[in-house]
Amino acid sequence: MKIDRLVSIIMILLDKKRIGAQELADMFEVSPRTIYRDIDSINMAGIPIRATSGVGGGFEIMQKYKVDHKVFSTADLSAILMGLSSVSNMIRGDELVNALAKVKSFIPVDKAKDIELKTNQIYIDLSPWLGNRDIQAYLEIIKTALQESKLLSFDYADRYGNKTQRVAEPYQLVLKGSHWYWQGYCRKRNDFRLFKLSRTSNLQIQIEGFTPRDYQKPQLDFTDILATIQTKIKIRIHKSVMDRVLDYCTYEHFSPDGDEHYIVNFPFIENEYYYNILLSFGDKCECLEPLHIRTEIKHRIHDIALIYER
Repeated sequence: MKIDRLVSIIMILLDKKRIGAQELADMFEVSPRTIYRDIDSINMAGIPIRATSGVGGGFEIMQKYKVDHKVFSTADLSAILMGLSSVSNMIRGDELVNALAKVKSFIPVDKAKDIELKTNQIYIDLSPWLGNRDIQAYLEIIKTALQESKLLSFDYADRYGNKTQRVAEPYQLVLKGSHWYWQGYCRKRNDFRLFKLSRTSNLQIQIEGFTPRDYQKPQLDFTDILATIQTKIKIRIHKSVMDRVLDYCTYEHFSPDGDEHYIVNFPFIENEYYYNILLSFGDKCECLEPLHIRTEIKHRIHDIALIYER
């Protein structure tokens, strides 16, 4: 059960006079049964919610009831503030400012310092160190288009740099592995596509709106697929690149090789992406086996050397 969903339901009930179970279920993409369990949990926490049946029925907080600040623990409020603050650092908006203000209103005066300390124990900054400075502006554009159901026009570059002009219906913003993506229905491909934000340029909101269609969320977990296509190769690395190699495998894959080096059982797929990963380690990495991958890397290094000999 997610505390952020429970808090959101409370906020909605405080803002709305009455709302139905199915509407809440659609809003949070869960089943009505889950909503009923959430309502029971909120009631058990001391907030009296009344259910009415029939046309126009739904859930509502009993009239004249004021939410007791003691409903949320220090840990609850710290977790909510931490999540809202990290998102608001990257995505601006009045609704996030209002949500932060509402949550802060629940903080008892005698707990303020303790909650501030716990909230600051973990800081999440989603903005990049370097790179595409259009990302934050584009996030704002996509967020507005999502809220208003407006079409987006943009140029999109594939993995080889080939650009095409696109128009798409936006449906979801996704943060995956420190990269932003957005899910949209592409009018050019007549299908749903997951667009990487860093490959998007000239992004603009169109005047034309659209009627949202049924869609499935993009597949983001490839653990099972990777397990069937990845193989382990043996590489020897210098300790200076250890932290970078750890981005792709765990320390259990490492074994010391003298004072300066490690032998690593490295997860690998024979494609451009993984060959480029190995080459990015430069002379601090040597592929030991299998032989055919070692040979392919030698050929690639030779081709790179030829570029600089011209």
